[in-house]
Amino acid sequence: MSQAGEVVRLEVAGGVGTIRIDRPRMNALNADMQRRIQVAAQECGSRSDIAAVVITGGDQVFAAGADIKEMAGLSYPEMVAHSTVLQAAFSAVARIPKPVVAAVNGYALGGGCELALCADIRIAADDATFGQPEIKLGVIPGAGGTQRLVRLVGPSRAKEIIFTGRFVPAGEALAIGLVDRVVPAADVLPTATAWARQFVGGPSLALRAAKECIDSGSEVDLETGLKMERQQFAALFATEDRTIGMTSFVEQGPGKAEFRGR
Repeated sequence: MSQAGEVVRLEVAGGVGTIRIDRPRMNALNADMQRRIQVAAQECGSRSDIAAVVITGGDQVFAAGADIKEMAGLSYPEMVAHSTVLQAAFSAVARIPKPVVAAVNGYALGGGCELALCADIRIAADDATFGQPEIKLGVIPGAGGTQRLVRLVGPSRAKEIIFTGRFVPAGEALAIGLVDRVVPAADVLPTATAWARQFVGGPSLALRAAKECIDSGSEVDLETGLKMERQQFAALFATEDRTIGMTSFVEQGPGKAEFRGR
């Protein structure tokens, strides 16, 4: 478990793992933080006492982007090496085999927006601001923005946001599907935590299979995706949770099963 005062902390309570980014003042994501995020994400994936994950930057800001001061001094060969580290850190979040929600207050810009895109859903404050302003620095998003944003809001909207580098307010983000829910700022983390908590005691193997099918299936043709789904669906019939779920449904009706994650 991470300790209080660290720039990236993993806190576990009641079956929910919360990854907290805490590097005052704007949570600029330097190389050290990126590696720490990767480690926290991998720990979330491996721990049986974590059913779902919340990613938050705190009450004031989610993350205002990469640490530009650090990046400005990098050469091309150095960035070739570092870009692999950067994408690996964010991909580790996207690959957590459990439900993941981003709780977004304040700014989620550049790398901060890309980190939020790695979650399964995004809950934002009504005054939150999103954006991919890298173009204004003479570069493009490098932690998944040109890929994950397209898959979420479509190519033309993603191009407009990335080409202009403009900020996207929470209301617009909700309208275009960049976020899934907008709530008052004080309610962001409690709402996200409540969403995550619903999966505690749930059928973890089935949730993992569903996430894998959705994420991997979106990258392939329909027939290949259906084959993946068929295989995962049949495989779940070898689990204890499937037996528990179906027996409980027959004997007690829906929603009464007590799953064991096996």
